[in-house]
Amino acid sequence: MKTLTTLFTLLLFVTSGYSQLPKLSSHPSARATIFLDFDGHYVQGTLWNSGNPFYCESPGLTNDQITEIFHRVSEDFRPFDVNITTDSSVYLAAPLTNRIRVVVTPKPSWAPQAGGVSFTGSFTWGDETPLFVFPDKLGWKTKSIAECCSHEVGHTLGLSHQAKYSDECALVNVYNDGEGGGEIGWAPVMGNSYGRNFSSWNNGPTPNGCMADQDNLSIITSMNGFSYRPDDHGNDAASATKLQIADNNLSGEGIITTNSDVDFFEVFLPSVGRLVVNTRPFSVGPNNAGANLDVVLQLLDENHNILGTYNPSTILDASFDIVLEPGKYYLTVSGGGNQYTSNYGSLGSYFINGTFSPFSTNPVSSIDLVGRQDRSGHLLTWNIVCDEAIAAQEIEVSYDGISFTKVAALNGNARAFHYDPERAGNIFYRLKVVTASDRTSYSNGISLLQKGASGFSVKATVVTTQVEVAAVESFQYILSDMNGKILRKGNGTAGKNVINISNTPKGIYIIQMAGNSQRITQRIVRM
Repeated sequence: MKTLTTLFTLLLFVTSGYSQLPKLSSHPSARATIFLDFDGHYVQGTLWNSGNPFYCESPGLTNDQITEIFHRVSEDFRPFDVNITTDSSVYLAAPLTNRIRVVVTPKPSWAPQAGGVSFTGSFTWGDETPLFVFPDKLGWKTKSIAECCSHEVGHTLGLSHQAKYSDECALVNVYNDGEGGGEIGWAPVMGNSYGRNFSSWNNGPTPNGCMADQDNLSIITSMNGFSYRPDDHGNDAASATKLQIADNNLSGEGIITTNSDVDFFEVFLPSVGRLVVNTRPFSVGPNNAGANLDVVLQLLDENHNILGTYNPSTILDASFDIVLEPGKYYLTVSGGGNQYTSNYGSLGSYFINGTFSPFSTNPVSSIDLVGRQDRSGHLLTWNIVCDEAIAAQEIEVSYDGISFTKVAALNGNARAFHYDPERAGNIFYRLKVVTASDRTSYSNGISLLQKGASGFSVKATVVTTQVEVAAVESFQYILSDMNGKILRKGNGTAGKNVINISNTPKGIYIIQMAGNSQRITQRIVRM
């Protein structure tokens, strides 16, 4: 009776403590189940401890720690049709040969000096054999506990360790500890991933030899009664998911399940405007901590022409900021590699967030600014087509074509202005116009060569099909997009030059021109 009373009291305590733990599930509809057990467990009838029963204590982790561990492990298994849960009732409802219990507990006396132990292939045994993870051997660090959980589950799914070899095929480390640092520092889950932020499943060598590669994904999805989870978004424009713009915001989410998965999203812009999009992988903290996906983001036009590919080299998320004409566009999200690893295991969930800032309707239809050499300086003249009165005007000047400053404030009736530049060279001008309803517009930008200097200038910075350059000497030019990708380059001669950009997508570009005596950089907007 004493033994029964003690056991009843123990189970009552465990049940009471468990009721306070968070009950979480990553993929409730999946049959296959991985149970993260944090409330203690009585083990009997298994090969552990020479077959003798024993009790595992609760690790005493906080709910916040348990939740972080759950999210990290869930992201490791996100591509698969398997549920990660902290709820024992979900585990007990799963098929016997399609589940595993991960007992997180301080190391018992019988266990070896390791962070965790498991039997290879035991996921399908169907005899309630658990695996164990020992947080006291992992410094009680949530990342290390989570990495060990995924690593040991990997063994139960049939995986061996992955090792590191030298270029000469000499074994360097039985546990591949990866490479690099920061967000993209990488190591395989089945190696030693405690010290790297970006861990993933891998196709690489085992301790059996440098040529004995182990394809993690194929083994996981073919030997355990489950495969990849169903694809959530179409892989082409015809099956793209529509992202609606509401209150000038857009959002979406998805999962990259295989390394050939490309998720398509359709966006319709009702007017010309600025589109800013960030796509970030799931993470548990700053700097994409715990992320398993290195995002590759692409922007395509209605005809599926690629307008930009965004895959920063040192971070895992991707963004763009671009001015676009109204119409239909597509965003694609996929997994990418980096300098430390390929895209093989770049899998997981992501979130899309964006803003669209339409260029508001303005009573000003056009402002046409022109200029010419006049005595010691420049004479600027302009014409304005507007549906209401002009309240104020400002002449702005720049010496680099980028940063402009006001040099004169004019009344609404002025249509000409003479300016003597402070120095020689190419001088850039634009006109700021404010209407009676307080709407602001800018003219086209022009550049004029100050008397006595040699060089060249761009007639207009807002163009449609061509860029006109006036030069007093021969020069070379390079046209690139805002990411530095060179789209066109060539040579110009003294006099009037026309650079055809009719086949270039609409957007913002940089043109660099260099002659014998001068070099300038000018921003061009193709509308």
